[in-house]
Amino acid sequence: MSELHVEAGGLRVAYRRAGQGPPLVLLHGILADSRVWRPQLDSLPDAFDVIAWDAPGTGGSGDPGAGFGMEDWADCLAEFLVRLDAAPAHVLGLSWGGVLAQELYARHPERVLSLILCDTYAGWKGSLAPELVAERLAGCEREAGLPPSEFLPAWLPGLLRREAPPDVRDEMERVMSDFHPAGYLQMGRAVAASDTRELLPRIAVPTLLLWGEEDARSPLGVARQLEEAIPGAELAVIPDCGHVSNLDQPARFDAEVRRFLARLA
Repeated sequence: MSELHVEAGGLRVAYRRAGQGPPLVLLHGILADSRVWRPQLDSLPDAFDVIAWDAPGTGGSGDPGAGFGMEDWADCLAEFLVRLDAAPAHVLGLSWGGVLAQELYARHPERVLSLILCDTYAGWKGSLAPELVAERLAGCEREAGLPPSEFLPAWLPGLLRREAPPDVRDEMERVMSDFHPAGYLQMGRAVAASDTRELLPRIAVPTLLLWGEEDARSPLGVARQLEEAIPGAELAVIPDCGHVSNLDQPARFDAEVRRFLARLA
């Protein structure tokens, strides 16, 4: 699928788009870009206008300037949706993208029809122990200056379960190998500083929490935290599935997305 481009927030933003119907916006995690949504861009356009962006600092998008924070990504995303005539939208975010989805709702609730938060956090600061946040941030700062071959092998076991098909592991590694060092560093700093715990009780749109049962980076305990805090939130757990659940178990992932959004329709 060819990549498209639009300007939003003063930056070139790349994206992929397919299908017709209610807008469904897909927000990827750190060290990734819109290519990780290949299964969903193949399977969901029969029912939705599926839009997967490359967050600024990833893929075909421009790099943000120094000091760009999660609120800046959210403002850029809000403008992006307007430029594509895709607001309001169902907003699905995985991992880092799930934190961005929450920030979008906090700053631009009129852009959001529903939230699907997948294998994510209330920000690293909001969900993880301070020492783990510091460890992850130090890792981002170190790895941003390294070639992918020197640090990606240590990442993959935390993203996909051991039994994930080799072609899926290879696909994830190819995408991650194209990371932007400056973008990776800014994204790591932004999510490390994020804490959405005060927002969670104020979320007033239908919310699905979609989690891989074997998620090693954002364990089910984080999902339970979000489920308890967000009014009416529904938790769906995918068995035999790791952190990047949309690639690890795409059929089950897509079935849960369809079920949730069909109920809203």
